[in-house]
Amino acid sequence: MSAVFDDAMARFAPELPLAVGFSGGADSTALLAACARRWPGQVLAVHVHHGLQAAADDFERHCADLCRRLGVPLQVHRVDARAAPGDSPEDAARQARYAVFGALRPEPSLPAPVRCVALAHHADDQVETLLLALSRGAGLPGLAAMPARMVRGGVVFHRPLLAVTAAQIRDWLRAQQLPWIEDPSNGDARYTRNRIRAEVLPALERAFGPVHATFARSAAHAAQAQQLLAEVAAGDLAAAGDPPRIAALRQLPRARRANLLRHWLAGQGDAARPSAVQMEALLDQIEACRTRGHRIHLKAGRGAVQRDGEVLRWYNCPPLPKASR
Repeated sequence: MSAVFDDAMARFAPELPLAVGFSGGADSTALLAACARRWPGQVLAVHVHHGLQAAADDFERHCADLCRRLGVPLQVHRVDARAAPGDSPEDAARQARYAVFGALRPEPSLPAPVRCVALAHHADDQVETLLLALSRGAGLPGLAAMPARMVRGGVVFHRPLLAVTAAQIRDWLRAQQLPWIEDPSNGDARYTRNRIRAEVLPALERAFGPVHATFARSAAHAAQAQQLLAEVAAGDLAAAGDPPRIAALRQLPRARRANLLRHWLAGQGDAARPSAVQMEALLDQIEACRTRGHRIHLKAGRGAVQRDGEVLRWYNCPPLPKASR
């Protein structure tokens, strides 16, 4: 079974030098070890210390020990990943990690600055992501799940293990006699992903057999359709202006208008992504906007869309202060 892992790594061709997100868990341990062996002297391990668990310091020590064994330089970044009231703890931790990867310190042992990062998400993670998207009524961007490659903040992110299952990764690690740590939070049923992993995925496989490949095809179809919608939206936004003119928006059918607005708001950053309810309210207000005096000021994501003369603008709202420890 470890041959599947080897095949995935053989197809992985990132720009070097390469940073690898390294938690110390099985998935990132396998990815780091494989990259370090393939590109010696070109790999940096990056460990994000979230400070959210009592064992976080033990995780860091384990990562340092393994990096010394592999001969890989390690950067440890301590972040405040506490979620603001009403926000998802998982999302807060994810945003903190992306902020770290976007601002890595120079590493003297590497021949050049790092602008390419490998993440260890695998086939099980992809299935969980798709099921979460379905449970939340997500649109095509959510159903497309995680891309194998994406660019964020000028950094190129790769996920080379999306076709490899968690079991296959552990088979490879055992064959290499490499240690890893198990995050205690992975068994916490309060987290939706853990319930999917422990209850939903086994039930699906009992009913339908292995689902990783079929779910991956569905995600790929959604990604392809979303790419087409993004191209349409980009053309419509170019015609409507940026920021978009209200009169131009009103000339579009409702579905195409929504597609343009999602594309425009996505360009303002993650904080501008509206909920389905917020988008419907905005579409209704644009439809009703027939006079110069019609006011539009609606919440969109963590900010607001507001009418400014003949155009719409999005304004960010300051985040709520984080709760004290």
